[in-house]
Amino acid sequence: MKKKTKNPKEFRRWRRHRRVRRRVHGTPERPRVCVFRSNLHIYAQLVDDTSGRTLATVSSLKLDREALRAKAGNGSGGTGIVQAREVGRMLAEVAREKGITKVAFDRGGYLYHGRVAALADAARENGLEF
Repeated sequence: MKKKTKNPKEFRRWRRHRRVRRRVHGTPERPRVCVFRSNLHIYAQLVDDTSGRTLATVSSLKLDREALRAKAGNGSGGTGIVQAREVGRMLAEVAREKGITKVAFDRGGYLYHGRVAALADAARENGLEF
């Protein structure tokens, strides 16, 4: 499968993501947590790969940044890592409502640090196992 892009960074991420996806597969009992990170937002989905369905999706698009700043107390509530933690918490909450406790984590070709790691850690702290 060839990725047609002229952006070398995008191509390298796509190759890393292909490597990760060879090993990570979501089932109805243990869906895959798929992470996408843009410059401004972070998105996470619960995906069942056997049926090809997205079970749930959560993103930082609907977060109230002012409320996050107030909660953080130090004025840094709008930063990416704080938003990623909140998205991870919301993802764990949605998964609990659907009766899901175990998941497979797909970092989407991104390095496991920063916003991706913050999302994963927050999901773990709120009850998801992976």
